[in-house]
Amino acid sequence: MDNEISTQPHGMEDVEIQEWLESLDSVLESSGPEVAAEILERLRAHATVNGIDLPFSANTPYANTIPVRLQPLFPGDQELERRIKSLIRWNALAMVVRANRVEHNIGGHISTYASAATLYEVGFNHFFRARSEEFEGDTVYFQGHASPGIYARAFLEGRLSAQKLENFRRELKPGGGLSSYPHPWLMPDFWEFPTVSMGLSPLMAIYQARFNRYLEDRGMKPATDAKVWAFLGDGETDEPESLGAITLASREKLDNLIFVINCNLQRLDGPVRGNGQIIQELESAFRGARWNVIKVLWGSEWDPIFERDTEGLLVKRMGELVDGEYQKLVVSSGAYVREHFFGSDPRLLQLVEPMSDESLRRLRLGGHDPRKVYAAYKAAVEHKGSPTVILARTIKGYGLGEAGEGKNVTHQQKKLNEDELREFRSRFGIPLNDEDCIEVPFYRPAEDSIEIQYLRARREALGGYVPKRSIRAKPLVADHDELFKEFLEGSEGREVSTTMAFVGMLRKMLKDPEIGKLVVPIVPDEARTFGMESLFRTAGIYSSVGQKYEPVDVNTLLYYKEAKDGQILEEGITEAGSMASCIAAGTAYATHGINTIPFFIYYSMFGFQRIADFIWAAADMRTRGFLLGGTAGRTTLSGEGLQHQDGNSHVLALPVPNNKAYDPAFAYEIAVILQDGIRRMYKDGENIFYYITVMNEPYAMPAMPGDVKEGILRGMYRFRPATNTKAKLRAQLFGSGAILNEVLRAQEILETKYSVAADVWSVTSYKELYFDGSETERWNRLHPGEKPRVPYITEVLEDAPGVFVAASDYLKTLPNMISKWMPRRLASLGTDGFGRSEGRAALRDFFEVDSRFITLATLHELFVDGKIERCVLDKAIKDLGINAEKPNPVIS
Repeated sequence: MDNEISTQPHGMEDVEIQEWLESLDSVLESSGPEVAAEILERLRAHATVNGIDLPFSANTPYANTIPVRLQPLFPGDQELERRIKSLIRWNALAMVVRANRVEHNIGGHISTYASAATLYEVGFNHFFRARSEEFEGDTVYFQGHASPGIYARAFLEGRLSAQKLENFRRELKPGGGLSSYPHPWLMPDFWEFPTVSMGLSPLMAIYQARFNRYLEDRGMKPATDAKVWAFLGDGETDEPESLGAITLASREKLDNLIFVINCNLQRLDGPVRGNGQIIQELESAFRGARWNVIKVLWGSEWDPIFERDTEGLLVKRMGELVDGEYQKLVVSSGAYVREHFFGSDPRLLQLVEPMSDESLRRLRLGGHDPRKVYAAYKAAVEHKGSPTVILARTIKGYGLGEAGEGKNVTHQQKKLNEDELREFRSRFGIPLNDEDCIEVPFYRPAEDSIEIQYLRARREALGGYVPKRSIRAKPLVADHDELFKEFLEGSEGREVSTTMAFVGMLRKMLKDPEIGKLVVPIVPDEARTFGMESLFRTAGIYSSVGQKYEPVDVNTLLYYKEAKDGQILEEGITEAGSMASCIAAGTAYATHGINTIPFFIYYSMFGFQRIADFIWAAADMRTRGFLLGGTAGRTTLSGEGLQHQDGNSHVLALPVPNNKAYDPAFAYEIAVILQDGIRRMYKDGENIFYYITVMNEPYAMPAMPGDVKEGILRGMYRFRPATNTKAKLRAQLFGSGAILNEVLRAQEILETKYSVAADVWSVTSYKELYFDGSETERWNRLHPGEKPRVPYITEVLEDAPGVFVAASDYLKTLPNMISKWMPRRLASLGTDGFGRSEGRAALRDFFEVDSRFITLATLHELFVDGKIERCVLDKAIKDLGINAEKPNPVIS
């Protein structure tokens, strides 16, 4: 394997090797590791020059990175901290076991926290600094499956009651309970970050650390030594998001970032790498990405054995075993360890000859040794110039014994029998007798006990309790009427797209005296597509090192300008990374007490469809801000085809409860939505965020037709009434976004060619209409004795005559879902099916949503109602040039 010490070349004596090793030891002792490293590097370079091919390896031997001689003294009362940790272990176990006794298989996990208890307790007692008015505090992403341990500590701290623990995973019980995993939406004063959708928190942590530096470089907060800690499992690193941005962290020199990877070698079903070594694999990945890597593999009991091994045989043997073998050693007896691990070489057996089988079985791993963990954490927080990852070797289910310690079933373990409970009790010294033990009671020492006093003193020294979420940002003051006023007046015949209209608003917002500095434009390498290049010079693109080169377009007006205080986050081709930045900016009101306002604009197809899990996490975190789905709609993006054309995102936005989704057609609609959103989120403090689709199709923007603000925000309003209100044939046409102009053309065709007077409605948000209808329906159901309420859509259409036809650039299900609250039947046109590489006109013909098909749908509804003869319909199909036998776009 990569980390093996090579066997000696033919003819080379052991004494020669020993001389070289002794020489290196001498340099280490007299001059230190820096000089030794320099000598080794020069030897490597000299060997390369002389034609010696040294294969590259990013691995170091399978041993602790920090040697005993460099290990700092442990500053706390180790015995007292062990007792506290044992109580937390017991209460964490009790939560899960008790919950599953009350309701079979309600869930919960014991094994993750059991393996990580030491990793967390050393952090809680010595490193995790709380947020306060004076100090921003450290940011900690707790591993989701370890939540019982975090709750159990909060119980000892007096922050959570026994009743809350009793109702773990049963939040709807009287008195309340605790959510299964970290969920800020459900526990807004406790959790800060949702982390159990595995793979998201590592990426979010990287962009959070970078956003912290962004705020510092822009002068929006003082520079501090606050750290971002991310705890994750070794199995979690198989998620592509986990390692997907690690080069960004090193490129940005984020020494405020620390990953702690709990390497218990097991995922949910079995070994992470049964036939390999996940720790060495991760070391190679992180070292290759220029991270500072600290391995914490072996506990203090191993140190004397290493000291006796003068030939390096033990480290060599450790590098030979694959993880499946290591897992087997964990569950085996001391005799098995002696035979199968040390028995491979008589010299290894001699190293452990004085030790009993029981002492071999109890040799601790590094992640369970507070002294080793403390040394790693101290080195990490003191390291400068790059991020740090700590690879801590642990045992999954540590302490569960026969119930599941180190076994493949450990992740699903939720129950222990009486003997297993007593064994756990005895192993960790929980002061319960045999009878009380089997009832698995929660145990908390007296308020004046030495354990509680010590625990609280340690947290007081670190500024308070963690995790804790608090909102310190002051609300905005202004209403910003003047800022958006010009966009209510139309474009005076000039053709612009709604994307360009938004960019114009963004440009004005960046200059606003109150919110200008708070605006955070975020774009994944599509700024020029969205017409945002004009902001490069005025706002600048953020770079932690400024601009070290002269851009090739420096002599043009809109050149690519990077700056240390740049405001635009140009993230490159990464929607996931951009969303992580959006989350960091959209939660800064709680994390930093700063009301930053993110505007994340991207190809709409690559939002809810591609990174929906990040968007759901943003919702859970009470993120505020704006997602702008650019080049939106199935037919607005000419030429791009199936992969880029979006007819789905507004449907995919429906499940996110606190997301407000709008599909505006005109600049004034966008202005009204943005202004109201800023007020609701940053003045009134509502925990909502917005999704607004914008298009790249240019057309003249009309002025706002009267006071229609309420309609815009509630989801629909009458944009253009019919001119002939006395016509016998009437219709109500509903359009939105890119298709509203097609609806307006259909209005003209219907009136001039078929004597049908149609009113045109702009539907800005089907989601708002759906939510209003559902909420009204629910209220009526629960209050049968009171006067029924009327849905907004029913109310505004009450006196609207004629047939109803809706057309959108999205799936037909979008308008169909509100049809039940309409006074009459609704005919829906939409863009179900795959996209095509074509121009707008051809695409709208293909999907049957252009003015001709809207006209035909209206006439067909009139025919069904008996208002016109079939011959009119037949003639219309011919006159409108519609191919009745064309392929169905849904299945084409």
